Amino acid sequence: MKADSFWTNTSALSLSARDPIQAVVQKARDIVLRFMEAGNSPPFDALELADFVGITVVPSVEVRDARTVYVAGRPHVEFNPNRPKNRLRYSICHEIIHTLFPDWKDEIRYRSTHQDMKGDGWQLEMLCNIGAAELLMPIGTFSELQTQDLAIDNLLKLRLSYEVSVEALLLRVIKLTKAQAALFSASRIQDSNRYRIDYCVPSATFPTGIPNGMRLPSSSIIGDCTAIGFTSKGVETWQAGQSSLKIECVGIPPYPYQTYPRVIGVATRTEKTSTKQINEPIRVKGDATAPRKGGNRIVAFIVNDKTPRWGAGFALAARRKWPHIQDEFVRWTEKSPTHLRLGNIHAIEIEPTLIAVMLIAQRGYGDSPKPRIRYNALYEGLEKLASLAKERGASIHMPRLGSGQARGHWPIIAEMIEQSLSKRDIEVTVYDLPNAEPKQEAQGLLSFSNTAAV
Repeated sequence: MKADSFWTNTSALSLSARDPIQAVVQKARDIVLRFMEAGNSPPFDALELADFVGITVVPSVEVRDARTVYVAGRPHVEFNPNRPKNRLRYSICHEIIHTLFPDWKDEIRYRSTHQDMKGDGWQLEMLCNIGAAELLMPIGTFSELQTQDLAIDNLLKLRLSYEVSVEALLLRVIKLTKAQAALFSASRIQDSNRYRIDYCVPSATFPTGIPNGMRLPSSSIIGDCTAIGFTSKGVETWQAGQSSLKIECVGIPPYPYQTYPRVIGVATRTEKTSTKQINEPIRVKGDATAPRKGGNRIVAFIVNDKTPRWGAGFALAARRKWPHIQDEFVRWTEKSPTHLRLGNIHAIEIEPTLIAVMLIAQRGYGDSPKPRIRYNALYEGLEKLASLAKERGASIHMPRLGSGQARGHWPIIAEMIEQSLSKRDIEVTVYDLPNAEPKQEAQGLLSFSNTAAV
């Protein structure tokens, strides 16, 4: 897939994705989810996370922050142990992301580990910043940020409470907020007094995006953020024919070996516009084997990848309610050994307007010291489920996926459902049986607030 023409850096292009930002986020998320499946909870120990992905981390006072070198067939991250602990967490996570690029060995060697960055090298650094933010504040965490005031002064205070970078905090906030807003990051163009938009992440309800690479007016208030921590606020019009935006921003550390700080901030519309509607999942007490509402409906549930015969959880309830779907599922798995693969789904008609969809997202079955949920397989299955639902014009009905026998963490799964289904205007109803006690999760997500970062 060809990248958007904005991208010129060879490492960014090596991802072979139209949107390298989304590709990096997905790669970082893959690490996070596998680390959680192994029984770990945020806030993560950056050293343990590096070890998990096969990276050796060693202290070295010879480096400014951190760098990645190729030693004996594997990546080694050298970090300066005299840096503040929060900076260390960020730097190690940043270097982990560097190793996710297919050409990382050559790129690091040619760039002498971040030194003498020229031309479009900032694009690679920007992508590593975004990926590091995903490791520091991963999916399924900090739901309380959804209702936070987006004023820059408030966000800077929150950043201190959560002990993460400004960029990491704002990226998480913009993914959670229901406000019509967009996060932007800008940097000063070399040999110019103007700034360009390096990237923009709109909230789910923001009507339009702000193009990557767009040059801002020379009079923009962004130019007031000439030092780290300097803030600026005002109302500006960045695009001809577009409504004005309320801008609140702050200077943050520059890209390596650049003089002027980057500027990150939040843009909100000054004019009232119709809110982009999102079909948020509906939570009800009831039985998902008796789906409500009319029209085309899909009942979705998780099954494991080791046996096609269901003996526990919602799958057993579905088997008892509709015996023929169990028989059909067994016949389907017998047709090919690849059918019972994590990430696959299978749809079976129950009646003309009702089908059952099995998502294969659980590794094995029975007692286990670690969760059996496989989050990436679930996300893959939800994407396929979304396509099926759009094709049939169907609503989706499900139990609280993955939080029973698979022992997954519901906030992670709920956010996946929103990203895969709700943001595509698919109606989702989640059923909890009355008086049912939720299963004890294998690990809970710890609060970052007022805790010491690793």
